[in-house]
Order: sequence, then structure tokens, then C-alpha cells
Amino acid sequence: MLPAAKTVRPSLADVLPSCLDAIRGRDNSLELPPIDKAVVLLVDGLGVSSLRARAGHARTMMRALGKASTATAGFPTTTAANLATLTTGDNPGKHGLVGYTVLDAEHDRVVNQLSGWDRELDPATWQRSRTVFERAADDGIPSIVVAQERYRDSGFTHAVLRGAAYLSGKSIGDRFAAARQALDGMSQGIVYLYIPELDQTAHAHGWESARWTDALETVDSELHRFAASLHRREGLLVTADHGVLDVPATSHVLFGDDASLVDGIRFVGGEPRCLQLYFEPDADASHRGELLDRWRRAEQSRSTILSRSEAIAESWFGPVVDEEVLPRIGDILVAARKVVAYYDVRAPSAAGRLMVGQHGSNSAEESTVPLLRFGAFQTL
Repeated sequence: MLPAAKTVRPSLADVLPSCLDAIRGRDNSLELPPIDKAVVLLVDGLGVSSLRARAGHARTMMRALGKASTATAGFPTTTAANLATLTTGDNPGKHGLVGYTVLDAEHDRVVNQLSGWDRELDPATWQRSRTVFERAADDGIPSIVVAQERYRDSGFTHAVLRGAAYLSGKSIGDRFAAARQALDGMSQGIVYLYIPELDQTAHAHGWESARWTDALETVDSELHRFAASLHRREGLLVTADHGVLDVPATSHVLFGDDASLVDGIRFVGGEPRCLQLYFEPDADASHRGELLDRWRRAEQSRSTILSRSEAIAESWFGPVVDEEVLPRIGDILVAARKVVAYYDVRAPSAAGRLMVGQHGSNSAEESTVPLLRFGAFQTL
């Protein structure tokens, strides 16, 4: 049986729309009270399982973490897809960012959704949904993004953060200070604060490393000071786009040297814990079904192998997948269940195999993220 999409917890798609409705004084899916200013802190890569495992190093966050203070990150659990979900309130089947690297069928290539933007990939149309920031502007409500300077003019920023003003800060502390300054400069509005350091450290050293714990302590310390500064009608939500698993090199699954698993495959996309395989256009239905069966026979003990139609039927990319988004989704998806990562030996570079912390699939470690409430949002 295919694992069903989780629907019990709130999702990332609920976060910013609920904040906007709280500012408007409207009912919202997170049941946030009416406020003047909302802050959303996104700590990239902070899964609930990792947070609990390092509870003594994150006392501010742990005090706010309970059974009702978690959310579900969307599938696939990758930054490109889930930051778009956060900032639009739509699922990947609507906004169109369906993975880390995906098929750009018009130009017959696989593109990187974080760093692969060029003249042929227009952020204004490839990301297909209006952002919450644009919808807020319709009502005269300003939005401010606080992130590192290097992201200011990236294609991804123009795709998922349009409608918001941009402030930058070099260190984590600098960004918290900039967020406080932004709040002080508005009578109402949304502030979105982005911290990538934990995810970057996890990729390089693993979330179980001392460096990751140090970064967590820094975030928690700065969060403690920031939360104490919140005024009566200022609310803060802390969440993440995904969690992380450490995958040792001994758990790498290499493929591509045996033609039986890549016969008729034109492109390999996705990421190591969630491959998206794209057939040659002339591959017939019989061949497609046979290759899907080969993958299942080879890997079903440690991964869920889905066809595109099965993934869509199970709502893995949301309840609706628009026609324009369909070709971006792999014909075959290989979603890891065990602690493994898949690498194509034919890739021009093996540098990616140095990555320790990984994500992309739908394990609890990757898909369960915090949804912590502070200030006016805090539940007493």
C-alpha cells in the first residue's frame, strides 16, 4: 500500500495565510487571535525529531513544543518546494516547484529550483501562485523578508518572495535585530525571517555533529531574546521546511552502471532521498510499466516506488495538480523509507556524495516540523 498524505497536523501551507488573516481580524485555520504584526521564523532543516534529541540545547523552543505544536512539511521535503508552499499557501501541484531538480520540458533539461534560474526560466511564471505577500499588499499590509544578502536577487527569491521588501543580516543575531527593527517601523504587517545555517551545517557535517548543536544553541538564544521583545499585539510562529537524516556513505545506493534501472530514462531529477526519473518521450506504456516493476523488485524493501499517476492519486503533491505542472513531476518516484540515499554513477560529479545530512522523502524525521507559538500567538 502507498503511504497516504498526512492531513491531521497543520501544514506549511497554513502558516502565512493564517498570519495574514489574523492581521485582517479574520478566522484562520491555525486559530490565531487578531493581531497587528506577525513574524514567521523559518529555521531551514529543523525537524521535530532532531529538536527533541537536542532538547537541552534548545530550551526556549522546547518549552513551546507540545503535541499540538507540530506541522507537516509537504512532499517532497525539499527547500525549493516547501518554501514556495510556505509563502504562497499552495501545494506543489499548484505553485509548480515540485522538487529540488525537475524537468523543464520546454527546454528539454533538468533545472535546479534553488540555483538554476536563467533567462529561460522566468520566476514570475514558473512559480505559478501569488504569494501571501502580494495578497497582503492588496490590502495595504506591508511584508518584509529578512535573510542573507546573497539571496536578495536570486531567481528563487523573485519566485517565492515577490511582494515583500528585503532586508539582510550577515549573522543570525543580525537578522533577528533586523526583524525587530522592521517590526518597530510598521503599524501592522508581516515579517518573514529565514535562517539557513542549521540546514547548511547538517549537509556538511550532519545534524548529529557538534557544529549543528552549536548552531541550534545560537538560534535558540537569539529566539529567546527576540520573543521577550514582542509587544502585546505581535505574534511569532517558528517552523521549518523539513527535517534531516544523517546518511552515512555506507548507506549510499549507487545505480546507473546497470542499464536495467535506467533503460529509457532520459533525465534523473529530484534529490538523493527522492529520485524523480523521466522517461524518453518515445518510451511506450509497456516499457514504462516494466521499468517501474524493475525498480520495485530492486528497491521496494527500502523505498516506496510510485508512478506519477499513483503519486498524484495519493495527493503527494497536494489535492490538485494543474495540467501545466504535470510534466515537471517524475514518471517514476523513488521515495526512500530506510536511511539510504540514491546516487547515479553516471553523474559528471560525485561531489554530492560528500553530503551527510539529507532530506527529500516522507519519513517522520523529514516531514514533521515544529510550529511553535510566541508572543500574542502563545497558547496559555
